[in-house]
Amino acid sequence: MLFGDSLMAGYGLTQNHHLDKVLQKKFEGQNIIFVNASVSGDTSKGGLDRLDWSFSDKPDLIFLCLGANDMLRGISPSVTHNNLETIIQKIKHKNIKIILAGMMAQESYGVSYTKQFNSIYPKLSKKYKITLYPFLLEGVALKPKMNLPDGKHPNILGVQEIANRIYPLIKKEIFEK
Repeated sequence: MLFGDSLMAGYGLTQNHHLDKVLQKKFEGQNIIFVNASVSGDTSKGGLDRLDWSFSDKPDLIFLCLGANDMLRGISPSVTHNNLETIIQKIKHKNIKIILAGMMAQESYGVSYTKQFNSIYPKLSKKYKITLYPFLLEGVALKPKMNLPDGKHPNILGVQEIANRIYPLIKKEIFEK
């Protein structure tokens, strides 16, 4: 299950180019079904509020990436941290595997905010001993050819790049643990 915001929901793209569909093709022939439970505009609080409902899909693995909209709205990193921590605790309580994908704050928010926000994901990964993919938009952020005209959301090439980079982590989590 992909559980995040517009960066994984497929904002601005046709459905066959959404991240879950691209990943599904990579796992073709294997008995793996991807569910995209991502919601454009969602914050960590929104994710927390809808998490219990999402468990009805009975995922074996959740690829979690929330916090970008928290950062864009200037929400306190401690609030984001607490929401993500509660999400992780609930997922672990259900004995579901987790991969946590991080986000990075824009430097325009200042050194203190950026440092606090960027530390959320490594801290939670270490504390809960879960796999961390440090930055969801690695290889995509700030590259115009990889993004929609808004400069924030991945285009078809960007989604393919993200899928190529996270595929090995997902595969390892599914088959080796």
